[in-house]
This record gives sequence, C-alpha cells and structure tokens, in this order.
Amino acid sequence: MTTTGHLPIALALDAAGWHPAAWRDPALNAHELFTARHWAKLVGEAERGLLDFVTFEDAFRLQSSFDDDVDERTDQVRGRLDAVLLAAALAPRTRHIGLVPTATTTHTEPFHVAMGIATLDHVSRGRAGWRVQVSPRASEAAHFGRRAIPRLDPEFRDRALLAELFEEAADAVEVARRLWDSWEDDAEIRDVATGRFIDRDKLHYIDFSGRWFSVKGPAITPRPPQGQPVVAVLDHGGTPVPYELPVRAADIVFVTPHDREHAKQIVEQVRAVPRDGLPIKVFADLVVFVGPDAAERKARLDELAGEELTSDAKIFTGTAEELADLLLDWREAGIEGYRLRPGAVPADVQGVTRGLTAALRRRGAFRHDYAAATLRGLLGLPRPANRYATASGALT
Repeated sequence: MTTTGHLPIALALDAAGWHPAAWRDPALNAHELFTARHWAKLVGEAERGLLDFVTFEDAFRLQSSFDDDVDERTDQVRGRLDAVLLAAALAPRTRHIGLVPTATTTHTEPFHVAMGIATLDHVSRGRAGWRVQVSPRASEAAHFGRRAIPRLDPEFRDRALLAELFEEAADAVEVARRLWDSWEDDAEIRDVATGRFIDRDKLHYIDFSGRWFSVKGPAITPRPPQGQPVVAVLDHGGTPVPYELPVRAADIVFVTPHDREHAKQIVEQVRAVPRDGLPIKVFADLVVFVGPDAAERKARLDELAGEELTSDAKIFTGTAEELADLLLDWREAGIEGYRLRPGAVPADVQGVTRGLTAALRRRGAFRHDYAAATLRGLLGLPRPANRYATASGALT
C-alpha cells in the first residue's frame, strides 16, 4: 500500500463518547463530564497525539432516543456545554490543535455566530473552525417560538424543508465570511502618539440582503488571524441536492461511507458538484473502538445499553494496526482525512492518539510534530485575501 505523507486525523468529542453507555465505563469519572478539567484532558491528549483538530458536538435539544421528541430515559447522558464557549475556554490551554465547535444556523443570527467564531480564532491565535449544523426538528423550534417547523420525518421525505434549511445555512455562512472580511488586516493602527486606534477607511459594510438575513455590517470583532476560520459540514448525502451545502459554503465536508467502494462513490458525488475556488476537502467519519480489548469493551457497553450500538457512520472495532490499514485503504479511494468518533473516552481517544498515530507513522503517513501555527496551515489551506481590501464603500 502506498502512502503520500501526513494523513489528517481529527476527533469528534461528545461527553463520554459516542456509545450511549460510555459514561458508565469505570475508566471515566462521570462526575467530571461538565467540567473544564474533563474537556481539557481530552483535548490535551489529542494535542499530545499531534492530531489536526477536535470538534465539539452541540444542538438545541437534549439528547434523545427519539428523532424529534424528548424521551424519559435516565440511563444515558443528557445535557451539553455550549460548544463555542467550551472551545474558547480550552483555547488558552492548548497551543497547536484546531478547535472546531458546532453552531447551528437554524434559529440563530449569523452575526452572533460569526463574532463567536472570530473571537475563538483570536483567543486561539488562528486555530478556530466552525462546524455548521441545521435544525429540522419541531422540538428545537419550540424553544424559540419564531418559526413553525413540522415534526421531523425520520426518512426526510419533506425534502422542501430540508432544501430550505440548507439554503439558509449557506447564506448564514456567506454572511459570516463577509463579516470576517469586513475589517481589513491592517485596520487597527493603535498609534498611541497620534491617538489613532483605527483606520475607518478599512472597515466595510457587507450589505448582505437575502431571503432570511439582511446584515449591514461591519463586524464588531477585527478580522480573524486566519482571515477566514475553517468551515466544516457533516453531510450524509441525503439532502435534496447531495453535498450542495458543503461544496458551496465549506472548506471540509464530513461524510459517512461504510466501505471503500462507498467512499469512492461519495467522493465522485462531491467532486461532481460545481464549486468556485479550491477543491473541498473530504473527510470520512467513523465511530471507533480501538485496541486489543476493543471488541470486549464494546460488547460490555452494548450489554449495559441493552442493545447493540448503531450509527450513521461505520463502526470500527479492532486494533490500531487494523484501523490504520482501513484508513489508508479508503485514502486510495479519495478520502483525504478522517474525523474519528471515540466510542468511549478516554480509552478510544488514547487508542487513536497513541496507537493509531504510531501505526500510521510507521507507514510514513503521520506527522512527527506540528509544522504550522494555524488550523488552515495544518490542513494546507492558504490564508485568503480580504475581498474588500481594494473595494470602495468603506465607512466614512
């Protein structure tokens, strides 16, 4: 099997892990789940393993075994910390790893989200990203009372609604990107002697007007260190126009293939969608149980849960060497990187950061140190020019 240098690896972090019974694993202190200490240990381990970035899950509803309702279960984790605030709290505790919180576009104003992600990029010195998510659930809309959304059809037969939500999300990302550019890089003068803090000619109105948003601008936060923080979207290919949102709006798309042939088909579908600019990066999601005892640990968690784990993504159970073989095999089908969902923490985080990375390194497919200071740099994405830098229409 051939290799072509560093294989980007990210972790998708969600409380105790992606198995609903993971919080009962004796290796985890469940009393720490909602503490900064718990998350700092996980992200610190990911950084020691030289991973590219971590994502943080979030949503406008409690976790539930139902598609669009709150359940009565008391044997599974319920509740989360706000992902953007959590990432900002962890930024000073880390130095190299990218921090990519989930923020939902449905029911939120893109101005607020854009300022949150820009702030995260500043406090992390250029390591911020944004995982864009939509909310097609009536149970989430009920928290806001501003918009009527019908109860979710589990098979997504209401394709008109989905099309609308994804179109809205694309506009929200466009608003954010314009706001991030609304300050030129050298807009801040900070000259104490002359008393000039800012060059007003280098702040710009964005004047966005669309179906869902009308945003004047400029931002209240200076341009992020990366210029544009990294934008990512999870897309199962089940939207009315598969992969249109990520290809139109994102830098990375997370996909969920179940084997190499499926991975190849997905990559072909993504590449078939017209796109301006650099090609989008295609990362595959997998739920992973990693280590010599992986099968036994998963079986024990399945027993505690009373049922076998299911997922939209492929569930891998095996050794680090076997996982490395799978990832490199799918890479030859066009997958460029991976977002791995640990079945249980801390065991499967360490299975990735200590076992998998070592196995990939032996194959010449993983880094020995961090070679860039920003998340865009780690992913090989250039820092974009400011669209307004030579435009007229600056503030006066």
